[in-house]
Amino acid sequence: MDDPIEELLAKLDLPGKLRLISGASLFRLAGDPAIGLAEMPVSDGPSGVRGENWDERDPSVSLPSGTAVAATWDPQLLGEVGALIAAEARRKNVYAVLGPTINLHRSPMGGRHFECFSEDPVLSGEMAAAYVRAVQEHGVSACPKHFVANDSETDRFTVDVRVSDRALRELYLYPFERAVEAGSWMIMDSYNGVNGVAMSENPLLDEPLKGAWGFDGVVVSDWGAVRSTEGAAGGTDLCMPGPPMLWGEPLLAAIRSGAVPESAIDDKVRRILRFAARVGALDGSPRPTMHFTDNQMRDVVRSITTQAMVLVHNDGTLPLREDTAVALLGPAATEPRIMGGGSATVIPDHLSTPLAGLAAVLPVTHTPGYRLVEGLIPAPLELITDPETQTPGMNVRYFAGETEIGTRHRATGTVVMLGDDLATEATLIELHARVRADVAGDWEIGFGGTGPVRLDIDATVAIEENVTMTGGDPAAALLNPPQRSVTRTLTVGQEVDVRIAVTVQGAIPGLGVVMGVTLGIKRPQRSEDEEFTAAIELARTAEAAVVVVGTTEHIESEGSDRTSLRLPGRQDELVAAVAAVNPRTIVVVNSGAPVEMPWRNDVAAVLLAWFPGQEFGTALAEILTGVAEPGGRLPTTWPKTIAEVPVLDTTPANGVLDYTESIHIGYRAWLRAGIEPAYPFGHGLGYTTWSSSDLTVSGRTATLTVRNTGARTGKQVFQAYLSRPDSAIDRPVRWLAGFTTVTLDPGQSRTIDIELPQRAFEHWTEHGWETEPGVFTLHVGTSVTDLPHTADMN
Repeated sequence: MDDPIEELLAKLDLPGKLRLISGASLFRLAGDPAIGLAEMPVSDGPSGVRGENWDERDPSVSLPSGTAVAATWDPQLLGEVGALIAAEARRKNVYAVLGPTINLHRSPMGGRHFECFSEDPVLSGEMAAAYVRAVQEHGVSACPKHFVANDSETDRFTVDVRVSDRALRELYLYPFERAVEAGSWMIMDSYNGVNGVAMSENPLLDEPLKGAWGFDGVVVSDWGAVRSTEGAAGGTDLCMPGPPMLWGEPLLAAIRSGAVPESAIDDKVRRILRFAARVGALDGSPRPTMHFTDNQMRDVVRSITTQAMVLVHNDGTLPLREDTAVALLGPAATEPRIMGGGSATVIPDHLSTPLAGLAAVLPVTHTPGYRLVEGLIPAPLELITDPETQTPGMNVRYFAGETEIGTRHRATGTVVMLGDDLATEATLIELHARVRADVAGDWEIGFGGTGPVRLDIDATVAIEENVTMTGGDPAAALLNPPQRSVTRTLTVGQEVDVRIAVTVQGAIPGLGVVMGVTLGIKRPQRSEDEEFTAAIELARTAEAAVVVVGTTEHIESEGSDRTSLRLPGRQDELVAAVAAVNPRTIVVVNSGAPVEMPWRNDVAAVLLAWFPGQEFGTALAEILTGVAEPGGRLPTTWPKTIAEVPVLDTTPANGVLDYTESIHIGYRAWLRAGIEPAYPFGHGLGYTTWSSSDLTVSGRTATLTVRNTGARTGKQVFQAYLSRPDSAIDRPVRWLAGFTTVTLDPGQSRTIDIELPQRAFEHWTEHGWETEPGVFTLHVGTSVTDLPHTADMN
């Protein structure tokens, strides 16, 4: 027997095979010492590598979100992203990062929109392929997800998506096809069903994924997505998490009864062993990756962040002179969102806020003007002390009955218990800290948590309540549990002793204990109207006003879809009031997905920062002062109002979400409806000017001469779209076929090529891919609506 995979398979009995096709634990694939197979930890990984545990003691680099990465329109940049992610994975003993998320922006209401690349399959597909190649070049597996049509969060565990074969092939499957072509070693399927069949058992896993596309890697379930024992006969190869349940003893019985063929199990094991060989888990020698110093990591993240920010409007106010006196306002100036909520969450070792970044390079005055966070915030590390260690943080004690089974120091105000070994053995967990007041007045002190919780302040019971959580999504209980608090009047420097005792409610099958507990505070603050007025006065006397607005972790998160596209609270009112007193008002939007901007024509500039990762402040300062070019272009259409969005609905009816729009999503739907959005797909401004000329076509290559006609180095993204006005079949008005990114010095010109793949000319039919004979029109420019060059193509 010459094939080493077959040799190893032959050494395994049936129970041994079954152990390998289910996880060993929450984030760990099973091993088998008898055949030299190591256990293989995996990690959530779209915007950083968290590792097996959710723990600030082992921090992670926080990269920009998926929409931000796609906004670069530059697959080559993902070489740096991949190297950094692989280095982080190796440092944390991780063999596969669970990302990128390559579902499409079907609707701006999708709660996980921020994590996905784009509304367009070609842009998403090229970024996905580049990500896979970049990570796996270093011997760490990528895991594109979630296969397929997992484009919204409402009823995500049970929704059945009804979508035409043509839309599946041309839109939703295409990014996965490109990821497979790039050589992906693992792909994750999804919770939802497609056309009546749960994805973990859906025939799409066999055809086209493992059939026509030739995918020879591992299909891993989303965590808890396997629905049945008999489904093991289908295309999912690895049931996560572990230990084995549906695919343990019940599957052994099903195979012995003939209900599931052992040959199906053999195929899964072959794929897992092949995967293990690729990541170095069979010979005990994972490939070494690049080493990054802290400064190198920060430089990479900052560079990507500047490349991702999209300047959608500028009257010439930007860039600012370095001596410009700025009033920095808005709730996200000091409390930004650098990442979306859910499994994409990582804990960085530091965060550069807009205030810190701008204050380092400009004369800045600051007040928020409006405080977006209405409830408690996790107690900042500088205000809490562990009474046991006398160091910043909390003491966490674990009890089984009356017996203490462990204690840990945690340097955080929030403890997330996911994969926590002591939590699985405990019946009660106690958080203990001294809280110090840094301002005088009425403080709110409390907790976020679920189940029976007791809050003691200075050895006196302040709250004792069984706190319940509405809804059944574990992500909400983990990340956004209900809050309770009491008020205490404190003087500056006064300390109070706080204990939070939480009764453990028991493990979730396959997930273990899933629980988040926060020691929360809310400082004394001036009234909302006083704060608002103070911001307007700062803006009135400043040379320029920078207002940083955004969404919240409750609005954009795994587990729920959005209910509005408006900025929460009084942020729109704040921007309008600031613009009324300062004509040089610059708005920075800190969101992962589109928001309405009713003031957009009344301000000097609008910069979209997305969820930008840990180097937000330093990157923002570079963009606003012109040290760096705002390099981003829109990967998704931004509407004027929610009422104008052509494809909006994410709410199933009787368990079904029907994609009635077929192939017309994103800019395709906007063009079809004849509605002008606030900012179109592909749009973005820089700090220089460009000219382009002499479009020619040879075969499937479009050639264009481009020139930087401005006074400074700049970046431009040239985009090629196809149209077929007289087509005999239903087509979009235009569709993206290819793109390229170019950076030129002042006065420099270059001839660029844009490759147009054959697939761009094809459409899906019941007989497969076909090309309609005749002439297609090629359009080339810098957005889906700014296309000055045309040519005919056969």
